[in-house]
Amino acid sequence: MAVFDTPQEAFGALRPACVRLTRAQSAENVARLQAHLGAVSAAALQELQEYVLFPLRLALKAPGPRRERLVQSVVQCIASVLAATRVKKQELLRELFSELCTCLAPASGSSKPAPLSEELKLAVIQALHTLLHSAYGDVILSLYQPSTLPLLGFAVSLLLGLAEQEKARQIKISALKCLQVLVLQCDCQEHRHLDEDEAQQCGDLFASFLPGISITLSRVITGDIKQGHKPTVSAIRLFYLVVGSVMADAQLARIPKNKEKLPVEQSRIAELMVHRGPDWSKSTAEKLSLLLHKVVEFSSVHPHWKVRLELVELVQHLLRNCGQSLVDSFSHLLKALVGLVNDENGEVQSRCNEVLRGIAERRVVAQNRALADVLSENLHSLATALPRLMNSQDDTGKVSTLSLLLGYLKLLGPKINVILNSVSHLHRLSKALVQVLELDVTDVKIVEDRRWGCESACGPAGSLQHGVQKGRCQKKYFRFFTEEKVFQLLQQVCRVLGYYGNLYLLVDHFMGLYGESGMYRKQAAMVLNELIAGAAGMGVDVLQEREISPNVDDLKGSITSILDEYTDQANWYLITSIDTEEISHEHSVQRSGLTARPGGACSSILLPSPEPHVTTRTMNSNIWQICIQLEGIGCFAAVLGKGFRLLLLSALYPVLEKAGDKTLLISETALGTLVDICEACSYDSVQSLINENSDYLVNGISLNLRQLAHQPHASQVLDTMLRHSDASLLPLVEDVIQDVLSTLDQSYNNQASTFLRVLHSVMAALVQWFGSSCGEEHQRRQTAEWRSRTSSQGQQVVTRQEVERFFLDYVRQKQIAEGNLPDTGDEEEDEVPPLAKLEPNNSDTEGETLLPSHAQLAKDVMERCIHLLSDGNLRVRLKVLDVLELCVIVLHPHGNHLLPMAHRVWPALVTRLISDDPLAVLRAFKVLCTLAQKCGDFLRQRFSKDVLPKLTSSLLSQAPASARAGPVYNHTLAFKLQLAVLQGLGSLCEKLDMGESDLNKVADACLIYLSAKQPVKLQEAAQSVFLHLMHVDPDSTWLLLNEVCCPQRYEPPHISLRPVKLSGMGRQRNEFTDNVLLLLERLQQRESPAPRAGTQGASPP
Repeated sequence: MAVFDTPQEAFGALRPACVRLTRAQSAENVARLQAHLGAVSAAALQELQEYVLFPLRLALKAPGPRRERLVQSVVQCIASVLAATRVKKQELLRELFSELCTCLAPASGSSKPAPLSEELKLAVIQALHTLLHSAYGDVILSLYQPSTLPLLGFAVSLLLGLAEQEKARQIKISALKCLQVLVLQCDCQEHRHLDEDEAQQCGDLFASFLPGISITLSRVITGDIKQGHKPTVSAIRLFYLVVGSVMADAQLARIPKNKEKLPVEQSRIAELMVHRGPDWSKSTAEKLSLLLHKVVEFSSVHPHWKVRLELVELVQHLLRNCGQSLVDSFSHLLKALVGLVNDENGEVQSRCNEVLRGIAERRVVAQNRALADVLSENLHSLATALPRLMNSQDDTGKVSTLSLLLGYLKLLGPKINVILNSVSHLHRLSKALVQVLELDVTDVKIVEDRRWGCESACGPAGSLQHGVQKGRCQKKYFRFFTEEKVFQLLQQVCRVLGYYGNLYLLVDHFMGLYGESGMYRKQAAMVLNELIAGAAGMGVDVLQEREISPNVDDLKGSITSILDEYTDQANWYLITSIDTEEISHEHSVQRSGLTARPGGACSSILLPSPEPHVTTRTMNSNIWQICIQLEGIGCFAAVLGKGFRLLLLSALYPVLEKAGDKTLLISETALGTLVDICEACSYDSVQSLINENSDYLVNGISLNLRQLAHQPHASQVLDTMLRHSDASLLPLVEDVIQDVLSTLDQSYNNQASTFLRVLHSVMAALVQWFGSSCGEEHQRRQTAEWRSRTSSQGQQVVTRQEVERFFLDYVRQKQIAEGNLPDTGDEEEDEVPPLAKLEPNNSDTEGETLLPSHAQLAKDVMERCIHLLSDGNLRVRLKVLDVLELCVIVLHPHGNHLLPMAHRVWPALVTRLISDDPLAVLRAFKVLCTLAQKCGDFLRQRFSKDVLPKLTSSLLSQAPASARAGPVYNHTLAFKLQLAVLQGLGSLCEKLDMGESDLNKVADACLIYLSAKQPVKLQEAAQSVFLHLMHVDPDSTWLLLNEVCCPQRYEPPHISLRPVKLSGMGRQRNEFTDNVLLLLERLQQRESPAPRAGTQGASPP
């Protein structure tokens, strides 16, 4: 169809349709006109706007009952005309507005919307929306005059009714959007911005509708969740736009105190107008506070994220525009805003943080005293209720509560000091924090986990730093919560306090709580650690920068006072185990004149008592207190950086003490602290830290070892230094060790256990530093000798000197094996002069050469062990055996010194093996295995005569009991002893090159353990014995096993030979069958290169 661009052409095309519609109002005529309108250009239609609208308006005004189909067609046609044109006459705007509203008017006397179809309602709403968008400037403002107040009220009530009562979602959304346009808060950019006077005038008008709009919208917002999120979002947006316009601080500030008098003709209209004076503002704010509370509570937990996001916009809009008028509602608004900081949706979170940061940057709180007061009151109330809430809420509720607390503190920012200066506020907040941070001290495992021996010494010293960094801070278990997020929020609360607050005031207050009661001590220490970190700006998330940052001297002063309190002996040496030795040490510290702090479970146990009664809870609590204090020292080092080097004199020694503690948790935490100190003070490693500070550390150890009654922990410091340093430390500590040995010679009875702990640390370090290298050197030397012998044998060239040396060596070894050894070194030297003269460079002449310092040290220590092996105290004997084993490893390369020492230690060691407590037997057997490995056939005759009979008889006597026992038997000491003997016996036989009779004894004793009735581990250990025996004497082992169970028959290769008959042939399957067959299979695999098995035992034994 052709387009009519000129008004004349358009008039000619539209006139017939308009005339026809004027004469007969029908939907068909309206449709015909609608069709013609599509062919008319917008410019031409603008000229004919009123002409075209006339028949349409006439159809709306037609008398008689309305036909919905006709009205809907007319309204849609009007909307299409308005969409293409602009309303330029004020009167036309008002008339069209009134006529369209009338289409939705209810029947006279009814308050409900007219019973119209949903399509008609939607068409009218969209027509109103289009009408309001088609008017510009003064034309649209003509609708917002006092004289049009009734008309506006009529439209507002109609649209609110539709938004609240309609079930159709699209009608609700369209009504709310139309209402938003009606109150001049449209989202589109087509409307010009109102100036101050125009905005003031509109605000006066809308104030009359505020009660109805706010109440209805609050009902829509909190309505049935089934309505979907879009109506709720639209209602929230309209709510804050209307309230923000009417209650805007800028407008209320310009309102005169007295109401203006309007002319007489407008007196009735004046009664409808609201005067937004102070009284009205206060009254309205109070009522709006109730509605806002209701809206905020509902929307903050709405399942759809867009509703929660719109709530953030509501808070931001009202805080920005109504900071004075709605100050009483800010507690609800800020609570919602802060609570949404940790929303599950990322967009809500980011927008919330953006709004909070904007509030802080504009210094809204700092410049608004009323708002700061509201925040401080909210903070006080929340701190009062915090312990109760943390005890009753689930983890999600706890996160919300703490997010709220943290948000209040962040919003207050520098104003926090105003609150902290109030005794009531500070008391409430501090007590809330220490109550919420109460630890769960019921876990027995914390106390049970011990650091045994020197397992960490096995690895290289440099690997410590990497290993500890993986889990720097120990995971804590709290009484009132389990979620890690809750603890992180509490950390942030403390750090924000430290960041903004008066550091001296906070440290002094929490130090008071630390000393007030043992119940608060751990929590107060945690808070102090976080306060210092926050004051230094470490890991703290804030909305605005503080006005004044603390200088280094302030931080160092606070840290020094806290450090002195932490390392005070009353707070550092706490009982952490039921080890009687440790308890006596801790109490000896207390009896030396130190007084415990009053009150609390932790401090009460520090009081000297002849029989201290310590519960598991108390020990658990003490362990955590020490760990928290150690973590604090690491934190202080990170805060001061290289400046912490000045405090190492007072801090490093106590941390090293705890790194050597037997409680695993304390030891690991202390190692983590050492790593923190290294990083902060720019040391390359813990080894470097120890070596560079070793002079004063060794001096402290030396002084304290002379006063063991009062300083029993010096051994732990030395232990830690040795475990985490290298051989360069040995010259420094050598004098200390000699002092220990001389003191031990004078006080075997009193301090043997403590000194042995020191010696064990020393020997473990020597094994770590020299054991492997010496062992490898010795092995290389033996390999070289073997190769030289092999090559010389291959060449069959033997010199006279070699023959002489062989026989001299044979005679000497035989004398040693028979025990014909001198007791002194001089006699030993006299015994082998020919050999020394023949081969001055030979390795066997080490007895005449000066021993290396570490080997001489091991020999000196071994001398003391020989005397202490018969000590009456089982603990001492066990420690001596541990030290003895390490001495053997260190002396291994120096055979001429090790063998005489082994000869001297043998009688006492045999006593431990055959007539001692099972624990000592177990440990002594381990030493025996080490001796056999290092000394070889030197012990063969002694072992065969003194030990082997006892071991075999013990195994035979215990076998029936272990065969009958249940699974609990695996945890008994008897089982562990059986297992250790079986695991070590095979290697002993191989290392000592035992004779046939002894091997038969061992095989007979172990055979019974191949029974399927024995525990699985004992069966496996017995198998290992026979596997070793296969290396020593495979034929006898094969024969013995076949006597028990022979899996195949052996046919003679010739008829003249007698058939082979073995006891195991033809036997039925029994308890030994599986293990014996397994061993025979292993033997077959081992002998596979050899001739077939039938030839191995062709004749019976």
